[in-house]
Amino acid sequence: MNEKEDTPEKKKSTATIKAEAREKRLKEQLRQNMHRRKAQKRARNTQD
Repeated sequence: MNEKEDTPEKKKSTATIKAEAREKRLKEQLRQNMHRRKAQKRARNTQD
């Protein structure tokens, strides 16, 4: 892995990189959950 591509301005610590990756994952998970909830609600509404 090329470190220069990873960090353009200054070298980030691995903790920072991991924290950012975790944050990104959580945001994506949250977005998917919201979408799933909306879809389930829609499905329930059409069943009636």
